[in-house]
Amino acid sequence: MRLQGREVILGVGGGIAAYKSCELLRRLQDRGYVITVVPTPSSLNFVGAATWEALSGRPVTTQVWESVHTVPHIALAERANFFLIAPATADLIARLAMGRADDLLTNLVLASDVPKMIVPAMHPSMWLDPATVANVATLKNRGFIVMEPEVGRLTGDDIGPGRFPETTAIISTFDGMTGHKQDLAGKKVLITAGGTREAIDPVRFIGNRSSGKQGIALAQAARDRGAQVGLIAANCDVSHLKGVELFPVETTAQMQAALQKQFDSCDILIMAAAVADARPSEVASDKIKKVALSSIDLEENPDLLAEISARKSKQILIGFAAETKDHLQEARRKLEAKGLDVIYVNDVSGGAIFGQDTTMGTILIRNEADIAVKEVSKDALSNTLLDQAIRQLG
Repeated sequence: MRLQGREVILGVGGGIAAYKSCELLRRLQDRGYVITVVPTPSSLNFVGAATWEALSGRPVTTQVWESVHTVPHIALAERANFFLIAPATADLIARLAMGRADDLLTNLVLASDVPKMIVPAMHPSMWLDPATVANVATLKNRGFIVMEPEVGRLTGDDIGPGRFPETTAIISTFDGMTGHKQDLAGKKVLITAGGTREAIDPVRFIGNRSSGKQGIALAQAARDRGAQVGLIAANCDVSHLKGVELFPVETTAQMQAALQKQFDSCDILIMAAAVADARPSEVASDKIKKVALSSIDLEENPDLLAEISARKSKQILIGFAAETKDHLQEARRKLEAKGLDVIYVNDVSGGAIFGQDTTMGTILIRNEADIAVKEVSKDALSNTLLDQAIRQLG
């Protein structure tokens, strides 16, 4: 499941500043962008394809004639949400201005109509040459964002405009183009994800169908918006998740303990986990034989959300409800009974939603009109819910 609207083609031109784009790639990944590197053939003299593949975790192609069966100049163009070409040499800028398509990168630029940003880097004489000035003006007129190079020392002893900008400055400009927000900077967001399991014996357990995808999407979205994120993950795969503090749990009791420890320091709590309503009164130490498995005595699990709500001070609480009938009425009851600020409810009749990358339902907000959510990605819902949380924080 990819972050919605975060697919970026990182084009790398054949200049000495190409090595600086390794750091740029890493910092873009830290902010949730998903990067495919497309270097020009000449740029491989400075940074090789193996380096780009290792850093991006994706294959690297430079020519249209590689992996022809995948039609890369169309497939990659259709997948991309944004282009960032850094560094852009005088030659690459000239070829783009002329509409040339003589390598994979220039083919992709022509085949895609998404926003594009260029970061020039070259000797001052080349940057100030009338031909380069005219080519840059042409690209700007076509809608390209062209970042001004910095003034400073270049490869030799020369000093002037043409230096590759600092990574932080590039990302700031790029974020402005993409609309990336850092509106949760300085906030701590605590999220639960997955489904708790209650052991019957060493083999069997009581559980549910929650995959944890929604909670993981929320953690990624909050992280990408600058929050310090803690994720209490129950029985879901979080091995790929970076930049998030993880608290793996299995049972409701373990989730309860983690919540009690982490809740007081958070600003926003989002309870996306599906918590088992009951657990066996006794857990067998050995596997129960089939002939003896006629009944299981259960006892009720604590209501974690109601319990933690009683400790609420400044926190914003967002809950989830999965229902098969009367879902709006039941969501309103939970909103009030559990002291929530926001609740998202969906109809899971027939197993809908579970394990899927998309969701649909309704957002209910205390003392406000309901918000219907048509089918969207779980990434998109995550940002919508975070928008509501920020608004509630004031």
